Amino acid sequence: MTTTLITGANKGLGRETARRLVGAGHTVYLGSRDAERGRRAAEELGARHVVIDVTDEASVAAAAAVIEADGGLDVLVNNAGIEGRAAGNGIVAPADETVDTLRPLFETNVFGTLRVTHAFLPLLSRSAAPVIVNVSSGLGSMALVTDPTAPAYGYPGIAYPASKTAVNMLTVQYAKAFPAFRINSVEPGFTKTDLNGNTGVQTVEEGAEIIVRMAQIGPDGPTGGYFSAEGPLGW
Repeated sequence: MTTTLITGANKGLGRETARRLVGAGHTVYLGSRDAERGRRAAEELGARHVVIDVTDEASVAAAAAVIEADGGLDVLVNNAGIEGRAAGNGIVAPADETVDTLRPLFETNVFGTLRVTHAFLPLLSRSAAPVIVNVSSGLGSMALVTDPTAPAYGYPGIAYPASKTAVNMLTVQYAKAFPAFRINSVEPGFTKTDLNGNTGVQTVEEGAEIIVRMAQIGPDGPTGGYFSAEGPLGW
């Protein structure tokens, strides 16, 4: 049986991914910072719960120890992420961005992804078919944000796109370093979740589609790629 950890999974895309993968027969660890919310969500979905705060080294190490003691890991979904909206759910304008507004997003989206990946590499290395899915965004694509015909072109913020571009680089470099793994970035699309103040145009069911698909790829599947539900994306 495939064992999967999903970070940031007590709501939104993470929760829907957990629900779908439980249904597909995975043993799913639903990771969340909030112990009670995570426990409740895991019980509702038939998943296991593990407390994991991707910004905290001790929390990540403790989660890795729990999952190792239970038998190991095959699939890691780095889903936990934040956008960092301004007052009134606005997007922080470039003129207002500072190191202090970028720092929390990089701590969660980039350093958190690296911290969790690093901690679980030993467990994944013991799997017969290790998979890592990094939940990115179309806003992390230099190709899309510089294309006037693409919706991503109109997004004015700096912090969130920059953090997801960095996540994409982690994906590429890890994929080259670990050729036996399948490691990919995915773009769920503009999904209605708390991350964007529920302004998205897709449902979580639609957004989770590509995450679920890439979490289930086999050893002959792609690696070092960037995908939406429609297919490969330009970096």
